[in-house]
Amino acid sequence: MDFDWNNTPFALNGELTTQDVEESFEDPFVVRLLPDSARFAGQARYFSLGRSCRGAGVFAVYRTNGKQVRVLYAREFLQEEMFFYKRRMTQLLDHKD
Repeated sequence: MDFDWNNTPFALNGELTTQDVEESFEDPFVVRLLPDSARFAGQARYFSLGRSCRGAGVFAVYRTNGKQVRVLYAREFLQEEMFFYKRRMTQLLDHKD
């Protein structure tokens, strides 16, 4: 996956790095959502909840053309997002065919 970090429209605050953000997209338990809102109808924007290799929880808003990802905003998980991520991870691990 190729990331476009040119003229990033946000600043990474705190401990989060661009490497953390990129690694969160490769998380096997990443949760990706397409918001159901007219606000995002013009250009599809997606939400992502994933963890980096060092365990940092990353919430990201991004666009993609299928080849390149443009991260519009990223920050560390909030408590509610961590709960949602862990619940989804548990569902995937408990699912047996």
